[in-house]
Amino acid sequence: MAEFTVAVADPDDGMTYQIDVSDQDANRFIGRDLGEEVDGSAVGLNGYTLELTGGSDNAGRPMRDDVRGPNLKQVMLEGGTGYNPSRDGERERVTVRGREVSDDTRQINARIADRGSQPVDELLADE
Repeated sequence: MAEFTVAVADPDDGMTYQIDVSDQDANRFIGRDLGEEVDGSAVGLNGYTLELTGGSDNAGRPMRDDVRGPNLKQVMLEGGTGYNPSRDGERERVTVRGREVSDDTRQINARIADRGSQPVDELLADE
């Protein structure tokens, strides 16, 4: 069964909430790509909509939105997600994971796209 830690960013107040999901709630994320929207009830935010913005796998390799599928791939990077060059013009081949959420994904980063009627603090207070 899939288990994820979902880091939900609230752009209005700058807070990030980490929520562990498993079983049926985690299955709502399987097969989704970065940039897609998911119903917030999967993480306890009823009435909210979340946009998937990133994530990483069990080994800490980042997900990149320009790599298709859920598999690992070695790509030559000049910067961006997964590589921070130390000087101008430096490039490196880096192993990254594709943009599709799979069982190998450990953490999913998301941000609140549409708000519900209740504040986030009230909905996540019991967790």
